[in-house]
Amino acid sequence: MSLITEEQVVLDLTGADRHEATRRLGERLVASGRCTDLDTFLDDVRKREETMATGLPGGIGIPHARSAAITEPSLVFGRATDGGGIDWGAKDGPATLVFLIAAPEGGGDAHMQMLPKLARALMKKDFKAALASATTEAEVVRIVRSEVELDQPAGASAGAAAAASAGAADRTGPAAPGAVATAEAPGARTLNLVGVTSCPTGIAHTYMAAEGLENAAKAAGHTMLVETQGSAGSKPLSAAQIAAADAVIFAHDLPVKDAGRFAGKPLVDVGVKKGISDGPALVLQAERLVAEWDADPSKREAAARAAAAAGPSGGLTSKVEEGASTATKVRQWLMTGVSYMIPFVAAGGILIALSFMLAQVALGEDGAIQIVKYGLTAEGQFNIAQNFNPFSLTSWAALLFVIGGASFGFLVPILSGFIAFAIADRPGLVPGIVGGAVASTMGAGFLGGLVTGLLGGFVARWVSGWNVAKGVRGVMPVVVIPLLSSLITIGLFITVLGRPIKGITDGLNTWLTGMTGASSIILGIILGAMMGFDLGGPVNKVAYAFATTGLAAAGASTNAPQLKIMAAVMAAGMVAPLAMALATTVRPHLFSEPERENGKAAWLLGFSFISEGAIPFAAADPVRIIASSVVGSAVTGALAMVFGTTLRAPHGGIWVLPLIGNFLLFVVALAAGVLVMTGIVVTLKSRETNLAEIDATATV
Repeated sequence: MSLITEEQVVLDLTGADRHEATRRLGERLVASGRCTDLDTFLDDVRKREETMATGLPGGIGIPHARSAAITEPSLVFGRATDGGGIDWGAKDGPATLVFLIAAPEGGGDAHMQMLPKLARALMKKDFKAALASATTEAEVVRIVRSEVELDQPAGASAGAAAAASAGAADRTGPAAPGAVATAEAPGARTLNLVGVTSCPTGIAHTYMAAEGLENAAKAAGHTMLVETQGSAGSKPLSAAQIAAADAVIFAHDLPVKDAGRFAGKPLVDVGVKKGISDGPALVLQAERLVAEWDADPSKREAAARAAAAAGPSGGLTSKVEEGASTATKVRQWLMTGVSYMIPFVAAGGILIALSFMLAQVALGEDGAIQIVKYGLTAEGQFNIAQNFNPFSLTSWAALLFVIGGASFGFLVPILSGFIAFAIADRPGLVPGIVGGAVASTMGAGFLGGLVTGLLGGFVARWVSGWNVAKGVRGVMPVVVIPLLSSLITIGLFITVLGRPIKGITDGLNTWLTGMTGASSIILGIILGAMMGFDLGGPVNKVAYAFATTGLAAAGASTNAPQLKIMAAVMAAGMVAPLAMALATTVRPHLFSEPERENGKAAWLLGFSFISEGAIPFAAADPVRIIASSVVGSAVTGALAMVFGTTLRAPHGGIWVLPLIGNFLLFVVALAAGVLVMTGIVVTLKSRETNLAEIDATATV
């Protein structure tokens, strides 16, 4: 299949405006049999033009669109020299070289190859000069095919996006016009630059901007890697590449996906056309920013603090590290699912807890039981869809319960879906979420969600890796992968895995429900010790994940053992920072000045259930602090289980105290662990100080 033929070349393109000129080019597609409805195609081109003008600097026009009227990917070339060219919306003047890019509505592999290659070819001076001087249609076809040809060697069609992020090392085209201008830029050292380019349709502008930035960086003596977030998809820059970057350049007209990855770096942020026309100036601006940050380290420190405060970006992301061990990856897959599930737990748990509080005020001791019994049904006064009364506490209690219960209904599907997402990226979402919903319906609980998440992720990744025919690749992400991965995952779960896992879940729930006395104390000790061991590290996170995923099995119960586990875990996680805050207050001479300052901050961190508040102390004195933390947290975990305290919220610390069942005993358990840890820390630190004084005396 050839993109361009002699019939699709117009050497004397004319038109009163770009729309009339586009029609003339489109007529060539009709004549060649590649366009079945000219008006439909021109309407699609016009809609694209309304989104953003397609004129480019240097006398180029690239009208383009996907359309149902196009039968195969095609190019039509027009050269407009009479009257100085045709206005195509570029600021530097009219276009003399025009490419009409036509693609079938469904896209396809050929389409994904064509657009980036043409965009990069148009950045080459010799390519444009050859087109401007061509005397025959056949010569134009030869010139274009030399740069934009679909018949490529095996493996070459992996996608232009991967080539875009492979780096400037493999670029063979000459630098963009004016790129030498950066030779006198400030800063003698070679910089590692990274960037992102995108445009509303992700077609030519995206790749031309990438080429312009890479050429400009190369001319200035720097290296640059660009992530093209275009129609061909993108190969994201790795965390290591971003970490090694001295500065970042965004040339985009769409929000940058997962922009938080680049936080803390000097940033140049412009529209996509600036990347095409002003690459040298953008590189120069990046050089100046780096020089400023190097001269004033406080700017880099402030950016790092701002990035930490902002937290993760809003895009769908997972924290799976490339090259990590299998055990580490499994933990990261599971924690990705838990991290996306927690907001549903928090919303649902807090709303249900508030509904119980209001119900008890309105209906007495049996209020919570009545809400649980009728809150999700259509009976009597609790049918809030028909009988909601804004002045009735009962109505508000029922409303909160319905919303909270609905949020809880998503726990297992979201857990499963984002475990699969961490394994297979977006293709894993459908089998993971649907599989989790089926697991929940079958009563397999969070264990079923874990299994469907892992299974769905691996199946989706396997199907995504199939080497299929070119005609099928375009429908793989939207039809084939979700269809087959869901069928395999859910089919296996329903017919083979579901019933055994349900049996295990029922057994676990029975064990937890019957847990009293010594068994509850042992579980509390284990969970508490895990929370206090590495203060936010892997062991701590395993205990926390066990508690939060267990909330899915608690449902709307008011006294489920899973609620007791959550209370014990949160209380134990608060012990270490509070104990260190107390220790630095009652025995300040045992600690350095920085530790005393950290102790002041640890009060708030501890009350907010942020175990990491004790990390500075553990880093300075790991043996004594960790040993003390394990003991104190284990005491709190055991007491919280014995006292029967409960909690629906997965986070919040002291700030969700009104939502804690038996909250006075929760405070007692927390205080006991804090006092035990404080006593051990002070004793060990005092002993160390006394030994140091004895050694000093003996020396004298």
